Order: sequence, then C-alpha cells, then structure tokens
Amino acid sequence: MTTAREWVAGARPRTLPAAAAPVLVGTGAAAQVDSADLGRAALALGVALALQVGVNYANDYSDGVRGTDVDRVGPLRLTASGTARPGAVKAAAFVAFGVAALLGLALVIVSQVWWLLAVGAFSIAAAWGYTGGRSPYGYRGLGEVGVFVFFGLVAVLGTTYTQVGGLPWTAWVGAVAVGLLACALLMVNNLRDVPTDALVGKRTVAVRIGEHRARRVYAALVLVPVALGAVCAFAAPWALLVLLLFAPAGILAGVVLLGARGRALVPVLAGTGMLELAFGVLLGFGLAL
Repeated sequence: MTTAREWVAGARPRTLPAAAAPVLVGTGAAAQVDSADLGRAALALGVALALQVGVNYANDYSDGVRGTDVDRVGPLRLTASGTARPGAVKAAAFVAFGVAALLGLALVIVSQVWWLLAVGAFSIAAAWGYTGGRSPYGYRGLGEVGVFVFFGLVAVLGTTYTQVGGLPWTAWVGAVAVGLLACALLMVNNLRDVPTDALVGKRTVAVRIGEHRARRVYAALVLVPVALGAVCAFAAPWALLVLLLFAPAGILAGVVLLGARGRALVPVLAGTGMLELAFGVLLGFGLAL
C-alpha cells in the first residue's frame, strides 16, 4: 500500500512555490492600487496549489504509463516505480483538479467574474494535456508555452482581476516575470531528463535545442525576471527589493552553465522553486508597500 509520505513525495512539493508566487505578485499588484482582498487571494492560492498538485500527479501517471519515467533521477515517480497503481495516481490527479475547480467556483461567485469559469476549464484541460491524452503538447516542445501562459499570465492576472476588476501595468510586468521563472523551473527539470526524454521521443525544448543552448536559456529565464521586477519600481519604489535576488539567480545560472547534470541538477530544481517563491514575496511586498 502506498504510504502518505510517498503520496506527498509524488506530489513533488518542491514545485509548489511555482503556484504560490503568482498569487503573491497578483495580490501585491492589487494592493498597489488599494484593492487587495485577502479572502479572494486565499481562494486563488488554493486554486493554484491544487492545480499544481494535479499537474504533478497527472504527469506522473501519463509519463509512467508511457514508459517515459523509467531510470530517471529526481523525485519519486509513483507510477513508474510501481509504488502506486496507475489508476490510483490518475484518480489523485482528478481529485486535485476537482478541488481546484470547487475553489475556483467559489472565487468566481465571490468576485462575480463569471468568464473566469471558462479560463478555469481551459487551465484544467491544459494541465491534463501537458503529458496526457493522445497528443500531449509537452512531448512536442510546447511545455514552456503552457507554463508561461497558465502559471504566469493567467495565474497573476487572474488573481489581480478578481480583486481589482482591472489590470494595472504592474500586474502585466509581474505576470511576465513569474511566467519566465515558471519556465525556468520546467527547463531545469527537462534539462536533467534530456538523456531519457530523447530516448523515448519526448521532444521538450531542452531536447530540441540541445543541452548547451538549454543551459543558456535557463540562465536568461532566472536573470531577466529580476530586472523586470525592478521595472515596477516606477510605480512602487519598494519593488527594488527584487534586486536582492540577482546574486542567488546568478549562482543558479552559474551552476547550470558550468555543466551540472543528472542528480547535481536536483538542488538546482529546488533552488529555482525557492527563487520563484522569493521573487513572489519580494515583488508582492514591494508593490503592496
């Protein structure tokens, strides 16, 4: 029987900062125009976290049944390792999606932004379609596009809109920055898996452009968002707090550029997640001040 610890490991908690950061930035942008609503922010955070867990279980299931996760390094793969039955992992994914849908419905009812129901439905479909279905877009090198759109633009702008009823320019800048950091998280994950992905035909961006270019792209994805966050200082001077992240971003970029691979990239994955969370905290706080 699969233990609770194994289910938690299979949910890949190191990726959860990718869900929290956009809500922090979106709420900070709302606070910057004196419209923050912590209740709605909490609902948005619940939606984001549930979606992230759902994505992780869905990827575990889909990659596992396709044989993509065989002999990989990194977090426990419940399906591929035989730790849990494929059907149970799939069910866990849809339970998480269901929780996200219920919390999203509550947020829509409170905010009265009814068209967000369609956005939510597309988000769940995209979460499943990344590695699930007959033609998963993650296998065709479109994973970063999906992550940028849904864990960057949609997550930040949706959070802001449900509180403000509009979108200040700082929300757009923050959304792009968070989307790039979310792409960095996926890029380093896929960079670690290049050897096995190439063998099974999973054509991620890292596989398509090769390790050397993928490493340079990752470096840009962690450094550019810090500069973008600083641009928000034109509206909120305390946004310059994000400049504190240039050093840790530079260290992560350096480790990757120097050729870390395999298990050596696991701490980089965790570090990238923490970088995104720190960015969300500092930019959100800076905008709120």
